[in-house]
Formats: sequence, structure tokens, C-alpha cells
Amino acid sequence: MPKFFDDSFSPEHPVLTGEHLRHIGFALRMRPQERLTICACGTDYECEIIEITQECVQLKILSSALCCAEPTIKVTLFQALPKADKLEQIIQKAVELGVTEIVPVLTRRCISRPSAGEFTKKLPRLQRIAQSAAQQSGRGIIPAIAPLHTLEMAAERMSWLDVPLVLYEGEGGISFSEVRSDAESYGLCIGSEGGFDPSEIELLQGKGAKPVWLGKRILRCETAPLTALSVLMFRTGNLN
Repeated sequence: MPKFFDDSFSPEHPVLTGEHLRHIGFALRMRPQERLTICACGTDYECEIIEITQECVQLKILSSALCCAEPTIKVTLFQALPKADKLEQIIQKAVELGVTEIVPVLTRRCISRPSAGEFTKKLPRLQRIAQSAAQQSGRGIIPAIAPLHTLEMAAERMSWLDVPLVLYEGEGGISFSEVRSDAESYGLCIGSEGGFDPSEIELLQGKGAKPVWLGKRILRCETAPLTALSVLMFRTGNLN
């Protein structure tokens, strides 16, 4: 069943216009009596098409329920910029795994070093990738892709979260099995191809981030966030 995100959708006046109208009426060529799902602010509305006009799609709501695909935790992924199109892959898979927000971060060892302005031009495409992944995986929200952050900005934001974590293979870290599983919000900070400079780890720790490791193997920067997210979702009962 096709799924559409629209936080402005009103159960009292169930109509769709604009891009949704064009997609339903022309791209999908849907017809009256066919069904679709509208997701608004985390609630799924199962609807039946009553009429499609030049102005709108008129719907009848058959049922509504909170989206069961949303995790019980909020996870912000702070991802140091990787090379090439790896960030697009990370966004797609992280959204499928249940991330709440993705914050791109420029660290000292990032090979890709766009300016904030240059990166801003990429945000619409990255947000479309997140939306597509959210629709495909049945999410209840479209995770936001934040503007490019410095590590200092990211560290400050991480300090607001219940459990801020940074993946680091150096000494002093803990296993994921020791991470709290009863918190409401988590932050995961992942390095780029070159990892983190020791001074950057000190900065993150100074803001409360705890170094964690995923075993003795060194994972690629596009593998590490997806592995960490999977482990965290499992530990918190969101992959059962």
C-alpha cells in the first residue's frame, strides 16, 4: 500500500493536494476505492480514495494508529564526512534502521572538506534520500538531515542527550553490552576514513561522550554507523 508523509494532513478534512496529488493521480495512476496510507506526525491513517480532481484527492479515513515501525528511543547520528557518495548510503541505511536525525560533522581527518555553503546545496538531495528510505521502510517520521556541523558544535549537541557515545578503538572505551538500554535519547558519533584525532576524543569526552568499541575488527566508516545502530536497536528492544 503506498505511503505518504504529510504533517499538515487533517483527519477532519482528509484531502491531499500539490505534489501528493500529482504523484497519486498521474505517477501512480490510482483510482477511487484504492487504498493508501498517510503518515502525519507519527500516526498512520489508512485511507480510501473517494475522488481525484484537478484540485485535490478526497479521502475517507478507515482507521488510524501510531506507527508501529518507530523505535521507542531517539537516536541522533553524528557522522564525520566520508568520501564520495558514502554519506548517501549511510543516510539511507541509517533511516531504515530507525535513526531520528543525522548530523554531518567536519573533523580534522575528513578527506572531503566542503564549506558550509557548499554542503548546504546538497541538503535537499540528502533529505530526499531520507524521505525515500523512510517511505520504503514504513517509518512514522522523516528523519532530518542537519546542516554541516563542526566537531565543537556536535559535541555541544551531544551533551544534551541522555547517552552520548563515540565509536573509538583506543583505550578507555566500553563494550556496547555495557551501554544503558533504558534511556530515551542516544547520540552516536562516528569518525571518517581516518578516524578521530586523540584531541577530538578528549573534546567529546569533556562534553560527556563515552568511547565505545564494536570488537577487535576495524570497520569502514560506512559500516561502523550501521553496525552501531543495529546493536543499539537490539539492545533497547527495537529489533525484536
